[in-house]
Amino acid sequence: MPDAPPELLRHWVHSHEEDSGDLRVYRPADHDFPPARGRRGFELLPGGEALLYGPGATDRPEATTGRWSLSDSGRVKLGGEELEIVSVSPDRLTVRPSGG
Repeated sequence: MPDAPPELLRHWVHSHEEDSGDLRVYRPADHDFPPARGRRGFELLPGGEALLYGPGATDRPEATTGRWSLSDSGRVKLGGEELEIVSVSPDRLTVRPSGG
């Protein structure tokens, strides 16, 4: 597995307001998001561990554990999904889901 860019290893939250076409935008968890119910996200940890966040019973995020890997082509395999990294910076991650 190639080395992941250091900016990728953090807690990302889906900023669906910024999505465009087949591109998904994620922001760091401490970003000032507008109000929304049930934002999803993930945290990529060194060594291939991941925390997957989704809305719980009270709309508060709940985490489940998973695994992630980075392919030689620069795609992140996360859970059952493969994401092409379009761009990554400390404050924004843009991905294209496989099949998009």
